[in-house]
Amino acid sequence: MISVFDEEKLRELLKDFYRITGIRITVFDDSMRELVSYPDAVPPYCALIRGSAEGLRACMDCDWRACRTAAEKRRTHIYRCHAGLTEAVAPLFRGDLLIGFLLFGHVFPYATHEAGWEEIRRRCASLRVDQAALREALLQAVPMREEYVRSAAHILHAVASYLILEHLASLQEDLLEVRLDTYISGHFTEDLDAARLSRVLGIGRTQLYALTRKLYGQGLAARVRELRMKKARALLREQRELPLAEVAWQCGYPDYNYFFTVFRREVGCTPREWRNGSDAGSSPAPPSRLPGGA
Repeated sequence: MISVFDEEKLRELLKDFYRITGIRITVFDDSMRELVSYPDAVPPYCALIRGSAEGLRACMDCDWRACRTAAEKRRTHIYRCHAGLTEAVAPLFRGDLLIGFLLFGHVFPYATHEAGWEEIRRRCASLRVDQAALREALLQAVPMREEYVRSAAHILHAVASYLILEHLASLQEDLLEVRLDTYISGHFTEDLDAARLSRVLGIGRTQLYALTRKLYGQGLAARVRELRMKKARALLREQRELPLAEVAWQCGYPDYNYFFTVFRREVGCTPREWRNGSDAGSSPAPPSRLPGGA
């Protein structure tokens, strides 16, 4: 775990969210460990589903997949859970490091209790759940319209941003993962290679390679290239008067021709085409990660 949470203040914030929306909300850390929820208990119908080993496993798997999807998209993800209820998850990022998740769930999204019961009964048919008790519990659920859930998801996103800004969710700065990400983020436009990073962090290349793969899902060169291309796209879009050679230099490419080649390969168009496409209000396809130098 690389994150630190102020659980006392978090609980007060989650309580406010619940008072506004009527939806239960939970905070997970980066290792998917549940830290704090409000209310503490899940609704009776979810408690029944989780009462079986199969149901609990399905719930945990569903949460894990949803969190991974939200992290990959870097935005709030709304979805139907395995039992047919609506949930949403917002990833918590500090810079490029994932430090946790905010998740709300157990929302009954059906127009009528009978329609909801039929769908949930079908989805939970293979679980060892008392069907009569489950139906009785679902009859007490409060139906929530799709627009209401979307609005609650917007508030969830705002809460996630607030957690970061107010440092209710932060990083253990002394951890190797944090030191690695901080250094790469501050020096990616320089001549940054494995030998230099190993010296700075005091670790071997094998450990550095494993750490980079763990954090980013890619090697050091690919990570540096990704950050450089992100900076290049931003400069081309936001500083349109900047000469292309200057854009290349600011992104760590003194040789414009090499920058041109890398940009076209990674982004799918030339730097000028990207800038013109941004002028027209459209953006070319996102970059694909390909092997090669930074």
